[in-house]
Amino acid sequence: MTNKAKAAEFADETYQIHVIGRNVLVTDAMKNYVLEKITKVEKFSNHIIEVNVTLDIQKLDHICDIVLKVGHTKIRCEASSEDMYASIDLAMDKLHHQLSRWKTKITDHHNRPLGKIDMNVNVLRPHREDDLKEINDQIEEKSIQQEIETYRPHQIVDRRTRPMLSLTYDEAIMKMELSQDAFLIFRAEDEKDHGIKVIYRHDDGDYGVIDVNI
Repeated sequence: MTNKAKAAEFADETYQIHVIGRNVLVTDAMKNYVLEKITKVEKFSNHIIEVNVTLDIQKLDHICDIVLKVGHTKIRCEASSEDMYASIDLAMDKLHHQLSRWKTKITDHHNRPLGKIDMNVNVLRPHREDDLKEINDQIEEKSIQQEIETYRPHQIVDRRTRPMLSLTYDEAIMKMELSQDAFLIFRAEDEKDHGIKVIYRHDDGDYGVIDVNI
């Protein structure tokens, strides 16, 4: 096995499929198995844009991670077992379940024109090692490594513009359920409230909403 990721790309008439191997050599049999499974989800939507399938092995766990982009929505499913083919089956079953559960909402969500505005996103990264040396010299504790992790500052290294969609609360929950993201920023599409919101996931699986006052 190799730690270097290898990808196989398959161009469909309407979308691309990427099969990526991490810590595992993706054989032709695996690729064909994934392709056969993916074609079965086409019945749920004709707006599939891209499918990324990552196969990985961590110790005894054979992991299959699927990210499917359909319309304005990203859907992510992951499964693991002691056999890669079984993991592919489990992940595909989860994908089918998600698509079946949200099919009507996904269709409505795609067909309805979505109001959106651009928002700036800052990307942060830690300082370089030479920047940390000055910090290290000021730390007089027993565990320097622990202090570095505690006081390590970050800096803005990139700025991007992302669209902020206007969504109903049900649509925001749907996108969180499907994407498995930790949070989502959106403009509420409600009769009494059109403010900017941040919806986030609680540890128990429920959701919280933060009102952003600008």
